[in-house]
Amino acid sequence: MYINREISWLEFNQRVLNQAQRRDLPLLERVRFLAISASNLDEFFQVRVGGLQLLQQSGKGTTDRAGLTPGEQLELIRERTVRMVQEQYDLMRHELLPLLSQAELAPVSIDELGETQQSALEQLFISNIAPLLTPLAMEVEHPPMLPSLDLILGVELESVSTPESTRFVAVPLPDVLPRRIHSSALEKERYVLLEDLAAAYIGHLFPEEDVVCAYTFRVTRNGDIAVAEEEGGNFAHDMEEVLVARKFSDCVRLEIPEGPPDTFVARLSGIVGAPANSIYTVPGPLRLVDFAGLASTPGHDHLKISPWEPGMPAGVDPSLSMFENIAEGDILINNPYESYEPVVKLVEEAAEDPDVLAIKQCLYRTATNSRFINALCRAAESGKQVTALVELKARFDEGQNLQQAEKLQRSGVQVVYGVKGFKTHAKVLLIVRRENGILRRYCHFGTGNYNENTARIYSDLSLLTCDENLGADASQFFNSITGRTKLTRFRRLHPSPALMKEKLISLIQAETRRARQNERAEIRAKMNSLNDADMIRALDAAAEAGVHISLNVRGICCWLPSSPAAKERVHIISIVDRYLEHARIFSFHNGGSPKIYIASADWMGRNLDRRVELMIPIENAMLAHRVSGILDACFKDNVQSYRMQADGSYRPVNRQATSFRMQQYLQRQAELNARAQERANRQTLEPHLPRTDLT
Repeated sequence: MYINREISWLEFNQRVLNQAQRRDLPLLERVRFLAISASNLDEFFQVRVGGLQLLQQSGKGTTDRAGLTPGEQLELIRERTVRMVQEQYDLMRHELLPLLSQAELAPVSIDELGETQQSALEQLFISNIAPLLTPLAMEVEHPPMLPSLDLILGVELESVSTPESTRFVAVPLPDVLPRRIHSSALEKERYVLLEDLAAAYIGHLFPEEDVVCAYTFRVTRNGDIAVAEEEGGNFAHDMEEVLVARKFSDCVRLEIPEGPPDTFVARLSGIVGAPANSIYTVPGPLRLVDFAGLASTPGHDHLKISPWEPGMPAGVDPSLSMFENIAEGDILINNPYESYEPVVKLVEEAAEDPDVLAIKQCLYRTATNSRFINALCRAAESGKQVTALVELKARFDEGQNLQQAEKLQRSGVQVVYGVKGFKTHAKVLLIVRRENGILRRYCHFGTGNYNENTARIYSDLSLLTCDENLGADASQFFNSITGRTKLTRFRRLHPSPALMKEKLISLIQAETRRARQNERAEIRAKMNSLNDADMIRALDAAAEAGVHISLNVRGICCWLPSSPAAKERVHIISIVDRYLEHARIFSFHNGGSPKIYIASADWMGRNLDRRVELMIPIENAMLAHRVSGILDACFKDNVQSYRMQADGSYRPVNRQATSFRMQQYLQRQAELNARAQERANRQTLEPHLPRTDLT
C-alpha cells in the first residue's frame, strides 16, 4: 500500500528532467528544466538525505512505512541519483551544449582561444577576480569549513624550492562573482565559466609555488537541522544559531568532475569528511542550476517559449477600489493565468485607507523586496494596528524572514513567530475596516505564499471575500495563534492540526458509505504531495468499497492501491508543465451536491499533524463551478500528464486524436474571462460618460 517517499520524490524529479529531454521544446526552456531538476536535487540532498543520515547514525533501526531502514533507503537513493546525474550530463553534453554552441550561448574553452584572447582574460582575472578570492589551507587535522553548494577550486601546490613538498588549498568562488564571465576579447555573447578562468590563472595567488593541478568541487551539507524551542527562549536568536550550524554541518554529498587523480580525490574526501558513498563524479560543469540564467537572457526569443500574459480576474473592475470589488461579491483568482495584482493592491490600499483600522497577515515565504512587507510597514507607521505572523522555520528562507521580521518590527508591526512546535503555513489575510459606523472584515485565503514573484510561475488559487462567517473565522484563527489557544470553534474554516484531517477523513468515509449502498461516490483532488498514513488508509478503504478516486499529485505520492479492484477505481496523475502546479483542491461528490475546498495543506503528515494550515470551503456556486472545472481540466490533460501504473511507476498519458493541455486551456479561459470582464467594465462606465453631440 505504501511507496517509499524518497523514491517517489526522485521519480517526480525525473518527470522534471523529462521536460528538458523534449526536443519539441525551445532550447532555453529545455535548459531551464534541466536547471530546475538540478536545483531540486540540491535541496533533496540537504534535507532528505541529510535527515536519513542522521537517522542512520542514531542507530535506532527504524523503518519507513514501506519497510525500509535508513541505510536501505540511502542505498536506493544512491543508485537512483547516480543514474539521474548521468542522464542530466548526457543531455547537457551531447544535446544542449552543442545547440547552445550553435546559438553562441555555450561557454568557451580557454585552451581553444588565441594568445591575445588568453592574455586579455588573464588580465581580467588579475584585476577583477583575484582580489575577491580567499585561499584556505586544507589540512586533515584542521580543515576549514567550506561553504555548502558553492563552487570551490581545489588546488594542489608544489614548492618551487622543494619540489617534493606539496600542499592542498581550497579557493571558494564567491557568489558575488558571475558564473559566466564575458570579455570584449570574446566574440558577441560568448563567455568563459568562472571556474575555468580561475583554474587557468590561479597560480597568480601563489607566487612561490607551482600549481600541480586544480579542479572544481562542491560540498553539500546537511540542512535538516531543527531549532530546539525552549520556553522563555529567544526564538529569533535560536534560529540564527541554526543558520550558522547549517553552514558547519556534515557533508552529505561531494561533487567532483571527471579527471582528478585518485590521490587528489582521496585527500579531498578525507578533508571534507565525505565517505565513498557520498562522492559523485560529475562529467561536466558543476552546479547546473546556474544555467537557468541563460533562459532569462535578453533576446534569443526564438529559443524561448512564447510568454503567457495574465488577465484581469473576473469580478475585478480596476476603476474601483478592491474593497468595492469584494463588497460586490466573492472573487476567485487563478494565478498565474489571472493577475495576482488585486491581492497586492488590496494590502496596499488597506495601508493607505483611513477607514482601515487593523491588518493581520500570515507570512511564510515573501519576495526579497516584498510589496506586502512594505505595505504593512506603511500601515503601522500611519498608526494602524498591524500584526504579522512570520514563520521563521520556512526552510532555506529563514535568514530572509528574520530580516523581514526586523524590518516590520522597526516600523511598529506586532510580529509573532508562529506556534511552538508547529510551522505556520496557512495563507490568510484579514483587514478590518470601518464602514458606516460598523466594522467589516475583508479576507484573502490562498493556496500559495504572499510572494508577488512566485505568483507569476506557481499555479495557485485565491479567494477574496467579506463573508461574515469566514471573516469571523479569520479573526478566531489569528486570536488562537497570537493568544496560544486551541484552533477550535470555527464556523466554516478547517484548520490543522486540530480539525482538517478529521474533516477530510469524515468526507472520505461519507463517500465510502455511499459506495457501499451502491450510490455514486467520487473523490477528486489536486495537491503537491500525498504520504499521510491515515489519509492513505481511508482512501484505500474507499477505493475497496467502490469509490472512484482521481488524484492529481504533482510530486510525492506514497499510496499504491492495495488490491486489483481498488486499482481499477483509482486514477493518479502528475502534471509537469511550464508553471509549477501548487494549488490544493479537494472535491467530494456528496450525493450530487459537491463539497469543494481549497487549502494551504497537502495530504502529508507534516501538513495535517505538525503545521498550522487552513482548508476553506468554496460555497459560492459560480466559484465552485470554476474550481471544479480546474479539476476537470487536470484529468483531461493528455499532453503534459503522467499516470501512475499498477507498480507505482509513471508513464506519459497516451495522446488522443484531440490533444488537451490543462495549462494551455486555463490560460485561454483566463484570456476569455478577462475580455468579458473588460466589456462588462466598459458597459458599467458608459452611462456615466459625457455624451458628444456630433450634429
